[in-house]
Amino acid sequence: MSLLAVVLFIFGLILLWWANSQRKVSGLPGGEVIYSDTHSWVPVEEALYDNALGLTGRPDYLIQQGKQIIPVEVKSTRVAEAPYDSHIFQLAAYCYLVGKHYRVRPAYGVLHYPNRTYRIDYTPELETQLIELITEIRTKGHLRKINRTHQSPQRCQRCGYRSMCDQRL
Repeated sequence: MSLLAVVLFIFGLILLWWANSQRKVSGLPGGEVIYSDTHSWVPVEEALYDNALGLTGRPDYLIQQGKQIIPVEVKSTRVAEAPYDSHIFQLAAYCYLVGKHYRVRPAYGVLHYPNRTYRIDYTPELETQLIELITEIRTKGHLRKINRTHQSPQRCQRCGYRSMCDQRL
């Protein structure tokens, strides 16, 4: 009987080690997955929505750690030295929506790339920049000519507007 207990204990340790390594590979912080838009963990829930800004979003994951809710966005492209601004603002939008939907302001969100994971602090300054950006998009959205904001040929190659863009790289 004691041999069986030892074997089960060792097996339990192996399972804990494996689960921890899988969590690290996924980029998810520790905690309970309460929302997923990947179709693989739990059924997809409704998008988060804020009527005041007219903002809708589906974070890849929301992780609950105690009273904190952490949005996680998983990207399929590698990143060289720092996350793209557009990804930071996407994550900030999810932080904003989490605050409105769950009435808990996230302290940070996570951007996970295949080669790096970043913790992005959701500061009042980032929230202000997000709201200013959304306002600018709404007020200038009717313009036909919007200048490219980057020098990355890889981004241009994957862009959905590439075929009609006169500024493509």
